[in-house]
Amino acid sequence: DNDKIVLFLGRLTFQKGPDHFLYAAKRVLEVERNVKFVIAGSGDMERFIIEKAAELGLANHVLFTGFLKGRDVDKAYKMADLYVVPSVSEPFGITPLEAMRNGTPVLISKQSGVSEVISHCLKADFWDRDEMANKIIAVLRYGELHHELSRNGFSEVRRFNWDEPAQKCMDVYNEAITMGG
Repeated sequence: DNDKIVLFLGRLTFQKGPDHFLYAAKRVLEVERNVKFVIAGSGDMERFIIEKAAELGLANHVLFTGFLKGRDVDKAYKMADLYVVPSVSEPFGITPLEAMRNGTPVLISKQSGVSEVISHCLKADFWDRDEMANKIIAVLRYGELHHELSRNGFSEVRRFNWDEPAQKCMDVYNEAITMGG
């Protein structure tokens, strides 16, 4: 089976935008039939999302895995050709960084906080299903784009670590101790 895999991984809640993922999937499948859309997660929108997938005629192209944890999360990222984060609102989600660490290209909504700090990914407004679909198609069709996003995203996320934030925190504590004492 040579189907491409597009992944949504996260809580199935309004804030995460799983319904926007489905609408983009429908648009993609109008032009690219060899694609599977994997939805990994659980949440208060789970039943609605399953019913919406059926209603949109996506039953043969959408796979629901339920909640994943541990190594299964990394396996999901590694098998995916693209990880999509269509968040409506999210202060700072770490899953795009996890996907990039696994070498998986990422498409995130411009409304997610993480969009302000990562650059080697694709970005779209969560409500713009056409733009989201077009960017999904581009990654699936153009190997060079996929490769560049994968390679540069992996390099970018490797620069993220806790050393600098931890040092800043220690500096604040030390300054407070010095002033107080």
